[in-house]
Amino acid sequence: MPPVITNVDDLHRIYRRRVPKMFYDYCESGSWTEQTFRENETDFDLIRLRQRVAVDMEGRSVASTMVGREVAMPVALAPVGLTGMQHADGEILAAKAAERAGVPFTLSTMSICSIEDVANHTKKPFWFQLYVMRDEDFVDRLIERAREAGCDALVLTLDLQILGQRHKDLKNGLSAPPKLTPASIANMMTKVTWGLNMAKTKRRFFGNIVGHAKGVENASSLSSWTAEQFDPRLDWDKVRRIKEKWGGKLILKGILDAEDARMALQIGADAIVVSNHGGRQLDGALSSIRMLPEIVDEVGSQVEVHMDGGIRSGQDVLKALALGARGTYIGRAFIYGLGAMGEQGVTQTLDVIQKELDTTMALCGEKDVHDLGPHNLLVPRDFRGEWEPHGRNT
Repeated sequence: MPPVITNVDDLHRIYRRRVPKMFYDYCESGSWTEQTFRENETDFDLIRLRQRVAVDMEGRSVASTMVGREVAMPVALAPVGLTGMQHADGEILAAKAAERAGVPFTLSTMSICSIEDVANHTKKPFWFQLYVMRDEDFVDRLIERAREAGCDALVLTLDLQILGQRHKDLKNGLSAPPKLTPASIANMMTKVTWGLNMAKTKRRFFGNIVGHAKGVENASSLSSWTAEQFDPRLDWDKVRRIKEKWGGKLILKGILDAEDARMALQIGADAIVVSNHGGRQLDGALSSIRMLPEIVDEVGSQVEVHMDGGIRSGQDVLKALALGARGTYIGRAFIYGLGAMGEQGVTQTLDVIQKELDTTMALCGEKDVHDLGPHNLLVPRDFRGEWEPHGRNT
């Protein structure tokens, strides 16, 4: 008898049993002490909801738009590297589930399935997330490939110029395909369904890189190339160049400071994503949900503000929207579903979140997702904290 899935935690428990440890740890970890990783999720629990009664709840709608695109709910699938190692052909399966659910799917530069793979298996445009590499010709070709595939937004990640130290990944020797050590082989032998699915696919490398980047033709050359390629020289001038090269909708991901939000506004971004990379970069940074109100206050009426980090339920989505976000992204939540049940699991994740969002909205006395606001929340007086920069950059 199939398990009854009532929330994302149910999928998480199945995911943990079915996916090899190195890929589970890749998903369920942050950098250094993992403080920011943990607080991304736990800070949502500090926000409470205002219950309202005797309100007409008929005819509700959670439909909205994100950067001009109609969405069934203001939730997108975030870019997640190595998704195709969580489940064979994972990016394709997740994109198909998102398309069916009427929400955007964002393909990572560091995906296993390539841009072309996903385009060939979907009918509607998806978004492409770009990491800036030292090889500018390769970056330009990536942008052109995304354009040719019909991607209708470019999500430029700004917070990965250098890698934050992620202890679990280093200890596991994380790679694609996975490194075969006695410990990893022993663990993979217990993940029978995962192994059988992986045996059926040829997609086990970074599909956007192998055969596309100069000098990268196999796993050994890929490893040395990726170790050297993230560009620490990324600055706002390079962001402008990429915007001009792309020419379409541009979403800037990794904004966690009001000053950077103003810079993104000056660049002409169509949206910004309040994000700390899931707690995988600067450990000790504040959670995305804590920083969201300040950034919305700074630029929210002039640019579309989205957020990611810690969202595990439709209630979390509602809280982010009520604090001013126009859209949200789920990463780990959809990975749980994918690793647990493949495409069906991603569909389950999205169904759960949509139902939770709709029901919670009704019990808060609202019928339309656009009417959500701070009046629906009970927020601690010190939620935004007493933290202040010691000095401002000029």
